[in-house]
Formats: sequence, structure tokens, C-alpha cells
Amino acid sequence: MPRAIAMIFRQLFDSTSGTYTYLLASRRGGEALIIDPVLEKVDRYIQLVSELDLRLVKAVDTHLHADHVTGLGALRDRTHCITVMGEHSKVDVVSMRLAQEDKLTIEGIALDVLYTPGHTDDSYSFLMRDRVFTGDTLLIRGTGRTDFQNGDPRAQYDSIFNKLLRLPEETMIFPAHDYKGETVSTIGEEKRFNPRLQVRSMDEYVELMNNLKLPNPKMMDVAVPANMRVGLAQEAIARRGWALSAREATALAGSPDVAFVDLRERAEREKHGIIDGSLHAPYPDLPEHVGPGGMLHELARATGKRILFYCAFGERSAMAVQAAQDAGITSACHIAGGIDAWKKADGPLVH
Repeated sequence: MPRAIAMIFRQLFDSTSGTYTYLLASRRGGEALIIDPVLEKVDRYIQLVSELDLRLVKAVDTHLHADHVTGLGALRDRTHCITVMGEHSKVDVVSMRLAQEDKLTIEGIALDVLYTPGHTDDSYSFLMRDRVFTGDTLLIRGTGRTDFQNGDPRAQYDSIFNKLLRLPEETMIFPAHDYKGETVSTIGEEKRFNPRLQVRSMDEYVELMNNLKLPNPKMMDVAVPANMRVGLAQEAIARRGWALSAREATALAGSPDVAFVDLRERAEREKHGIIDGSLHAPYPDLPEHVGPGGMLHELARATGKRILFYCAFGERSAMAVQAAQDAGITSACHIAGGIDAWKKADGPLVH
């Protein structure tokens, strides 16, 4: 399939951790997403986004990194982008979780989500037409280690041989790391030349991976706990009285004095269900809705209704509350923990 001529694609490198970060957009002036950002490089990413006249709407990690602190939290705080990881992730920063066969989308770009565990149990790859972003699952002439963070060489063998290597041989591979200066490979090259893939069975691969005897990453003791806890402090929103528990929110369902506002994308709503009667205002469009003349601003002003935001896990809605309050919508609040908490409180949903 021919490449979109106007697509913007940048591969950025952090030499300290050997990490590759990828910036994608379908056009200048459009939406952008970034994959595997590094905290120390956030200023550079934001500068590049500005230079290319882009709007960063999603920041994605392929897995919980052990060799650098992620830039997800800083990018979210500075650009109000949506933070994304796979559904197996336990990281608190994540405001959208994707599963196998879901799509990661922005304007003009859609990536297929592949669950590729083995390096970690929350490793995902993202496939876009002629290229696949493999995280640490499949590297150039190597594979990600499997000896910590719930790694599993059998799961990795399955991910590589039964998912990634079944892609067309010309598919380009863009990994999250390289320590030898390689920037890109292809599925066909790795089949032929990757020494770890020249095994005859899963058992042979397991034996190979279990005997690597590698030292732990230098940053591991710092990076893993830091990357687990970089979420927005929903507690700060709660302290200001702008949060309702899911149990409290269920008691307000159907109330004429409350407008439930769903910030999730259409695909999330279709997959997980919605709170009956709620309005839909996708999070990326929030500024136009809460500003003077916007739908939610006028709704609150004209009717006096309380605006009750919700999303998947409470991250986007907590940011939405702050934006709404800043815009003068003093009734704005959100459901702490989002739809995830609503389900646990047995709140009703419609599909």
C-alpha cells in the first residue's frame, strides 16, 4: 500500500538510555502522537511539535520501561494530551488503555494494536501499514530480555514467531531501543539475520533467553517505581471538592440537575458502554466546549446544571474539571476513577 505522501515521521534518540522515540502526524497543522517518550527529552519534543505546527494529542508507551523515566506524565501536564498504554499496564498515568485488535488513532493515522508480551507482561506493538513499532519485544538483531518485570521467554517466542514474523517481510521494524546505532530493519531481515531467531523450537529459544546472564539496567531501581506512579493527582481535584465517587455518581444518574459528559473516543464508548443520557464531548475537543460560547459553557450558564465529566479511568476527566473551572464553569466535577470505577460500583451502562 502506498505511503501517505504528507505523513510526518520523526525518529528521535536518547543516547543515555539508547531509546528511540517516534513522532507521527498525517500532515502539518494536524494532530500528532508520540511513542516511547523520555522524560529528559520532553523540551525537545515540545519544540519539535511547535516547529512542525502540530498538536500533540496522544503519548504512548509500548510497555513499562526499566531503563529510563517515561515522558508521558510531563507531556500530559504540559500539552494535556491523552496518555496511552495497553490494557495489561498497571501504570497510573494511563488515561486510555488499548487491547489486541483495537486501533490507536489520531487524525489521518490508525495503528493496529498487537499484544506482544514476553519482555514484560504489558508489552504491546503498534502496526501502521508498512511499519511496526515493536517496543522491546523485537529489536534489530536481538530481542528484549525476559528475566524481570514478569518477563516470559515462552510468551515472547509466541509474540515474535506467531505475530510479528507473520507480517509481510518488507514491513519496517522500529524498536524502542538500540545500542549499536541501527535505526531500522525489516521483518525479512530479522528472520534471516537475527541470531536469536535462528532457533528450531520454543524450548531452544527459552534455553537461550534463560542463559543470557545480563546485569540489571542501571536505571531500573529508579525508573520502574517512577514509571508506575506518574499519574495526575486526582486527589488534588478531590480536595477541592470537584470529584464524586462512582457510588455518589450512580445516585445522580437520571437527575435533571446534572449533565453527565463522556470524554472518551467513539471506539471506547462502543466497546465499554456509556452512562445513559450522557452527552459526548471528546477530550481533544474540550477547549471549544468549555470556553465562552461553547456547548458546555452555555449549558451550565443557561440551565444551571452541574457538569459531571467522566472518562475511562478519571485522568482525562480530572484535567477536564480543571479546564472547565478555569473557564468559569464552577459547577464542574468528575467521577473519580471513571467508567472503571463506575462498573465496580455496579453503575448501569448502555451499549
